[in-house]
Amino acid sequence: MKFWMFICCLLLAFPCINAQADIWQPPAEYKQIPIWPEGKMPDALPNSKPESVKMSDGLVAGKPVIDVFDVTQPTITIYPPKTKNTGAAVVVFPGGGFHGLAIDLEGTEICEWLASQGITGVLLKYRVPNSGPNWNEDCKCHVQPYAPAALEDAQRAIGFVRLNAAKWHINPNKIGVIGFSAGGYMVADISTHFKKRAYAPIDAADKESCRPDFAIALYPGHMNMEGKSFVLNPNIRFIKETPPTFLLQAEDDPMDTVDYSLLYYIGLKNAGVPVEMHLYAQGGHGFALRQTKYPITEWPKLVEKWLDTIGIISK
Repeated sequence: MKFWMFICCLLLAFPCINAQADIWQPPAEYKQIPIWPEGKMPDALPNSKPESVKMSDGLVAGKPVIDVFDVTQPTITIYPPKTKNTGAAVVVFPGGGFHGLAIDLEGTEICEWLASQGITGVLLKYRVPNSGPNWNEDCKCHVQPYAPAALEDAQRAIGFVRLNAAKWHINPNKIGVIGFSAGGYMVADISTHFKKRAYAPIDAADKESCRPDFAIALYPGHMNMEGKSFVLNPNIRFIKETPPTFLLQAEDDPMDTVDYSLLYYIGLKNAGVPVEMHLYAQGGHGFALRQTKYPITEWPKLVEKWLDTIGIISK
């Protein structure tokens, strides 16, 4: 009896897993919107596995994590402001090593926080796997996929949000991005690949700029050149038009992303891009918004102040 009561509590606590646990769905008050017109998504993979949802075995701050795998139909979910609308919007890139997406920990929970600050949260469920630099066990290295599907989805999402800015009560000049781990790499990727689409333009959404107005990356991954000591990934080429950026990192991150954040910071600094970085001694990896005993988990206050100082919101 106690076991079934526990299961029922889990189902009530995590409504975004449907009965079949095959396609992720947001909470009932929100709706997923496909970002690509039917039949026109670039670089669609044939014979892909069906999307699946799984609750992780490990816990973060005492709670499990919901992971989504084999995403072939990318979507956005809009979380409108719950307080006075600042006009700002943030496209959210969950992490997951480009194998899956930590859809609640680094997705829905982030959007809910943004909405509480008067910012429109836009959760991007981007294509995984084989959409970004992935680890290959044979060569023990990161390899690029045949097509940069995650970047395509990010570019499309930002253009799509700008096209619908008036409809969603968003200032088209205040659209930023936030990403975690692999999603942090996506922040760097979209911050340096916005002058030209990675795919052939399709419609009016692709005529809009896909440059973020600001960028936030937490414990970003994949920022190094494989096989080289402390060399920036050659795919990431910071330029002076790269948006102002906020970086957050723990030195004791077991994924060794401290070097990645340092490379990110140095690259921005050398390009003359305004950058603010907060480096903490402890905190680990993959904590997102969940509160732990470490001071690093107070980072949302730092981001809110930074957004105020760069003129995106007013506190």
